[in-house]
Amino acid sequence: MSIKIRECFESARKDEEKGKKHKGLLIVETSSKKAEEYLDKARDSLRFCEICKSSGSDYKIPEEWYYSLYYCALAILCKFGVETRSQRCTALFIQYVKEKGLIEYDDEFIKKIMVYKEKENKSAVDEREEARYGSSIKMKEVEKQYDEMMTLCKRAISQAQDIVLSDKQYKVPKELL
Repeated sequence: MSIKIRECFESARKDEEKGKKHKGLLIVETSSKKAEEYLDKARDSLRFCEICKSSGSDYKIPEEWYYSLYYCALAILCKFGVETRSQRCTALFIQYVKEKGLIEYDDEFIKKIMVYKEKENKSAVDEREEARYGSSIKMKEVEKQYDEMMTLCKRAISQAQDIVLSDKQYKVPKELL
């Protein structure tokens, strides 16, 4: 996994040197302010879920769940001083720092934002795409998952907030650079 993450950093560096928008991970200044703003966006996404549910627009809810979880990951990256323009690289980085014991963050949250190439592996990315691009407005699956996913997103926000508000200094592991 560290090889894939190193590639995310390397490709971003090369793109930046060429004056292109990168599609990877880039070292930037750490920012607690940006991290907190991402957490605000994560909470906003859950408010949008409630609005969509009450208006009968279920198809928008999986997208908001996904972005709530993704904004939590972006908040954590801000604490490490990492900018991302890649969902895949974001999830890989969060998974790596979690496995290395640098953060306490549930695997379930990471798996939900992971981008899988194999059809049998599904994440919130796939659910978001199915809901967004499918023809249905009202979705039974969303109704069934609603309480569970709202709780999961709230837990993710809480854990990300613990990281963001921590006085601990987070550094990108040297082996990734």
